[in-house]
Amino acid sequence: MTPSSTAAAATLTPETLRAWFKQHRDLMVIDVRSAAEFESLHIKGSYNVPLPLLSEHADELATRLGAQVVLVCQSGIRAEQARQRLDAIGLDNASVLTGGVTGFAAAGGEVVRGRERWDIERQVRLVAGTLVMLGLAGGRFVSPKLRLVAGAIGTGLTFSAASNTCAMGKALSALPWNRAVAEPTRESAILHLPPTGDRTTAA
Repeated sequence: MTPSSTAAAATLTPETLRAWFKQHRDLMVIDVRSAAEFESLHIKGSYNVPLPLLSEHADELATRLGAQVVLVCQSGIRAEQARQRLDAIGLDNASVLTGGVTGFAAAGGEVVRGRERWDIERQVRLVAGTLVMLGLAGGRFVSPKLRLVAGAIGTGLTFSAASNTCAMGKALSALPWNRAVAEPTRESAILHLPPTGDRTTAA
């Protein structure tokens, strides 16, 4: 398979996913966002395995996945990280949903809505933008050294893009308002996944 065809096979449109729900009995949709984000809005029939948990227990998770695996998040960034992690251990049949959960909902896909929260990526943009503005304003009116804050944020965002990671997002996800009542664990999120060929619709 050529690199371009590999990239194409690794993504899935919302419209195709809607069709797959009807066509594939062994389809499993894994939502790698935080539990709080999942609680706010998720695709009906999907299972919540946050990215850190998936990364830590990828080998065990892979044994419970069927022939059709779709990874979803808010924008596709975390889902792609999850796909790369699974690919590294030999599971190369996972696809990333383009447009994320909101894109699926906009395309008429069936979703479950709960308590509304800002997603982590939106919170990162707010915090980063606020710190940059404060750094620039402080550098002008308080001390030029405060401009270093803006520089540090810019450097962090550049590194985040280059490494496809987000330290700020990870830190924000630990804050109280971003945590659900019960955070998924290996036992609750992975060991409770239905066996291949015995899929039932999740809430």
